Amino acid sequence: MLFQLSQFAVLLVLAVVVACVSWTVTHEEIFREFREACKLRSEHSPWYSRKFFYVFTCEYCFSHYVTLAVLLLTHFKLLLNDWRGYVLAFFALVWIANQYMSLYNRLRLDIKTTNLEGEIKETTLKTKQNVQQMRRR
Repeated sequence: MLFQLSQFAVLLVLAVVVACVSWTVTHEEIFREFREACKLRSEHSPWYSRKFFYVFTCEYCFSHYVTLAVLLLTHFKLLLNDWRGYVLAFFALVWIANQYMSLYNRLRLDIKTTNLEGEIKETTLKTKQNVQQMRRR
């Protein structure tokens, strides 16, 4: 039981690594030029080239390759100590990493929405104050 709990903890930590790398490459500003170049090549190339370059623009697709790299680096196996442990770990890592990315995306959206609502309220308040000042004159 303790071994399975420690495997679960390692699974959660490795999924954070997969999610972080996948999100950074597919969304963050530091890789914007690379991503834009991949997007262009994925739209105007032969089918096999399109598939290759599309991977760098989709966090779900890219997370599979990051997971494969993480498993090769760590030799992490889930529940079973043979090749089936790698298969289980692969799918579990991809799924949990994508759940993390979905939560992170939702959190960012909520923060942006809250900030926009605050800006709208502030602008509305300033406009009302300006209208009141103009009426007083």
